[in-house]
Amino acid sequence: MNAPDQSQLEALAAQVGALMLANGQRLATAESCTGGWVAQCLTAVAGSSDWFDRGFVTYSNAAKVDMLGVPAETLAAHGAVSEATAAAMADGALCHSVADWALSISGIAGPTGGSPEKPVGTVCFGWAGPDEFRRVETRRFSGSREEIRRQSVHHALNKLLTIAASRLA
Repeated sequence: MNAPDQSQLEALAAQVGALMLANGQRLATAESCTGGWVAQCLTAVAGSSDWFDRGFVTYSNAAKVDMLGVPAETLAAHGAVSEATAAAMADGALCHSVADWALSISGIAGPTGGSPEKPVGTVCFGWAGPDEFRRVETRRFSGSREEIRRQSVHHALNKLLTIAASRLA
């Protein structure tokens, strides 16, 4: 996949916002490897304060524990880049906000930090929503650090749009 440009990311963010607004719902984010890029795209949309509650940038493990309540045991057993951690991050974003939906991203954008089990480009996502909806997913992206991060932002927003639209229909 080619990495989307910023205007494509912001257009996708606007679609997410329109869906949240139309359904009277709010969104929170919990980001690690993307460093708040999802939140930046969301807040680039005029009027986003009507549907975007807050974003957590939890780059360190300590921040994941302190700000989102990710259990230290989860991090020790599975690592920061894991579906278990992504799920806990999304849950934490919901618990520490007034949002109806949350998404989380934790991954290895490179160029270093990968391993044979979790190579550079491995990114774990979590989505949490109303009625205890939960979904996690791991993807592997290729390209530069920026390209991996861009693809991660795109995937998180695109998947949220798909999930939320199907559940709110």
